[in-house]
Amino acid sequence: MKRIVIILIATCIASCAGQEAQVANRLDAVTGVTISYSQVPMVLYRDNSGQAAHARNLVHMGPLEVNRMGEFRYYLWLGIWNTLEGAGPGASRDGFESIVIFADGEPLPLDITGWTAASIGASEPVYLRPVSSSADAYFEVTVDHLRLIAAASDIRIQISGNNSHTYELWNDQTSAKLSMQAFLRNSVY
Repeated sequence: MKRIVIILIATCIASCAGQEAQVANRLDAVTGVTISYSQVPMVLYRDNSGQAAHARNLVHMGPLEVNRMGEFRYYLWLGIWNTLEGAGPGASRDGFESIVIFADGEPLPLDITGWTAASIGASEPVYLRPVSSSADAYFEVTVDHLRLIAAASDIRIQISGNNSHTYELWNDQTSAKLSMQAFLRNSVY
């Protein structure tokens, strides 16, 4: 019996450690803010086969918590890129000034906070760019927005601009959703 209890305790500790490892914290030495973020961003895509065979536009999406001396702000980072050769960050940005995230059909309209890490009070990007030509975009959100996204089974992003497009989840994104849920468990609010 004692052996079973030890095994159960070890399993619980290992599962908790695995979940919390999905969240990272970082002190920005230049600005003095502490930033928490999900280790595994979600990936959404839009088929763009009209321009080239197998062409896709992709968006990586991850949450951020920025703590400036006890003042907490929450953001969604989008890493925007496509598989077409020679398309730079400028082409990727088109239409992302305002977006609507649909979480199980619930619309969450968001306006861009900025295109650089400085717009959230950081001196350098938190998430690694998926490719060197990708564009970073930051959108201020609430914790309730993040909870809605983390709990949703169907997530889509609709962009505005000249050509309105919709991005869908790439596969099931289980590890990204678990990472976002761990992020929310670690957030202050």
